[in-house]
Amino acid sequence: MDIQEVANQLHPLERKILPHLQDHSTQETLATKSNMQPVEVTRALQWLENKGVLTRNKITTIIITLGDNGKKYLQEGLPEQQLLKELEKKPRSIIDVKENSKLTPEEFTIALGTLKKQQAITITNGKLDLTKKGEELLTKKTPEQQLLEQLPTPANNLNTQLLKELKQRKQLIKEEEQTIITIQLTPLGRKLTTIKLNTELLETVTPQLLQQQNWKNKNFRSYDIKAPVPTITGGKRHFTNDTLHYIRNIWKNLGFQEMTGTKVQTSFWNFDALFTPQDHPARELQDTYYIKQPAQGKLPSFWKDIAAVHKNGGTTGSKGWGEHWNPKEAQRNVLRTHTTCLSAQTLRNIKDKNIKLPCKYFSVGKVFRNETLDWKHLFEFYQTEGIVIDEHANLQHLLGYLKTFFTAMGHDKVRFRPGPFPYTEPSVEVDIWHPTRKTWVEFGGAGIFRPEVVEPLLGKFVPVLAWGLGVDRISVENYGIKDLRDMYGNDLEQLRTMKTRIL
Repeated sequence: MDIQEVANQLHPLERKILPHLQDHSTQETLATKSNMQPVEVTRALQWLENKGVLTRNKITTIIITLGDNGKKYLQEGLPEQQLLKELEKKPRSIIDVKENSKLTPEEFTIALGTLKKQQAITITNGKLDLTKKGEELLTKKTPEQQLLEQLPTPANNLNTQLLKELKQRKQLIKEEEQTIITIQLTPLGRKLTTIKLNTELLETVTPQLLQQQNWKNKNFRSYDIKAPVPTITGGKRHFTNDTLHYIRNIWKNLGFQEMTGTKVQTSFWNFDALFTPQDHPARELQDTYYIKQPAQGKLPSFWKDIAAVHKNGGTTGSKGWGEHWNPKEAQRNVLRTHTTCLSAQTLRNIKDKNIKLPCKYFSVGKVFRNETLDWKHLFEFYQTEGIVIDEHANLQHLLGYLKTFFTAMGHDKVRFRPGPFPYTEPSVEVDIWHPTRKTWVEFGGAGIFRPEVVEPLLGKFVPVLAWGLGVDRISVENYGIKDLRDMYGNDLEQLRTMKTRIL
């Protein structure tokens, strides 16, 4: 590039700092010598680097600075120096010196040990006395005192052994990482500093400039059209919301209607309506978050039908759980542990509104479980639920729906294996092959609702295909995320570069 062409592109800040670049090589000294703000220096150097005028290098060093105790001892003297002054007049007992000195017990112990190591004191019959070495130390600064007076300074400028000893003292010194930016002119930069710069280049066009025609016979500063500019990123959904939107569209394209509901549910809808016994381990505090206020909700009008199913099977032909069913336990409010409670409420709504069959519904919502956090477990996460109510539905249809869904989500390797659930029979657990970890990962459960679930809610038994799948586990591979906890991060750079789904 022509040297004059570069000179005509220089910003006023660049022209201001350029004369100082030959004699000063750090950003800090440049700010002082040019009388510019540090942020102005940073911008000017960055622009000049983009033009090939200079290069910037970062040098990271460890700086040793005074800690809280270090600042205090710099004024009052180190504990060993204070102890020497206490012994300056005459030998004294250890107890007397300890009680009358201003040192804390910890400081006194450190001072005593240090002076003994330096052979500055003797201890005879419980009395402390100065040695000749100790008297000498009263009249001169110790190496420790000299080191403190040098601070702050780079660690590599200090005595390594002495520094190691001082680090062991509480809050005496501390380490700080400091980055120094050094500047080096390129051949282009060295040439540029030798020419006379035009200080009368016009920067902007103003109404006054045009009205008074002051722009005639003057030159404008050139635009540097090759200079890098900030990347402009458009707005997009967070990848978690992107996944939820994508999943909704999959089900809608398959003809499903969405079902919604509240995050706080009674145990009746979360457990009892789904034929989960009241002594089931999943209902204990280890798995479920119970609400403190309000602690209880209302039971629906047909709750006795559910109670009968639990006790003796009701009219379903089942024996039920053969236990005493407590309505107060069913009234307890919980944060829903699954979205299957919405399926139960939908089945009842079909009966109450006499909705024509067949029909199919889905939901995508957050659920809560008292899980131990790790790469594949969260205590709050999203789940997608689905039910198909059809007199002709069977297990083969269920597996077909699931296979279609997972294929749309980008998972080709899916397996189904038998699994026990209180409210479905037959039941399967769904696993997906994790390509990174080279293992099968469980993604949820599915099955056909038992008569004990369907009959009291729908009024008759009709095959109901049902599934509940973990959304987060399904979607992480699409975004290159290896840990479920990263699904809820707010790293802006990650959000800007993350690919989105289109459906």
